[in-house]
Amino acid sequence: MAMNARVLDLGRRPYREVWELQHSLHQAVRDGLEPDTWVFVEHEPVITLGRQAKRDNVLLAPDLLAAQGVDVVDIERGGDVTYHGPGQLVVYPIRKLERFREIVPLVRSLEGAVIEAVSHFGIIAERWKEHAGVWVGRNQICAIGLAVQKMVSLHGIALNVSTALDYDRLINPCGLTDRGITSISHETGRPVTIDEVKPALVAALEKEFGMTFAWPLKSI
Repeated sequence: MAMNARVLDLGRRPYREVWELQHSLHQAVRDGLEPDTWVFVEHEPVITLGRQAKRDNVLLAPDLLAAQGVDVVDIERGGDVTYHGPGQLVVYPIRKLERFREIVPLVRSLEGAVIEAVSHFGIIAERWKEHAGVWVGRNQICAIGLAVQKMVSLHGIALNVSTALDYDRLINPCGLTDRGITSISHETGRPVTIDEVKPALVAALEKEFGMTFAWPLKSI
């Protein structure tokens, strides 16, 4: 029998606000005060730098980024540099893991769910063994970066739905200089909204993780 999953749908929120919420939820899940929680959100423009980030993968000076309304935040997830912004569906699974060996399967399951979700839009996507994420040809459609602290995960996936694809002028996405970026809208050749994609991704996550999300998603 599929278990019920707690879901928070935050709409569009600034990154730092949701980052603080992630930490609060992480503590509550660790302490057994809250169940595993999946956070769905769309962010204002922000560049996040993971633990392995190289500063030279940020291509504009801080004052120029600030002038464009782009925040820059150092965070605790793995990986290099990532952009979040309007038109991108971000999902943070705050989940308790029983063993460290569950971390890689968690990443693979997230990749599998995204591959299933975008297939509903006629997009053939795949994993790339050299780097976590989901790819259409040589272009990344979904970035994945997690942190696991005291056996509870945080951070997650960023799926480009209708994201402006010129953000590679701001950063080398995930530190990669020889691969591109794409979105569901770009691949389908029509405007696709987050509200269209969310049900497909929810269904794929339910299938991949053997759980049931409350629908419509709860907001706070």
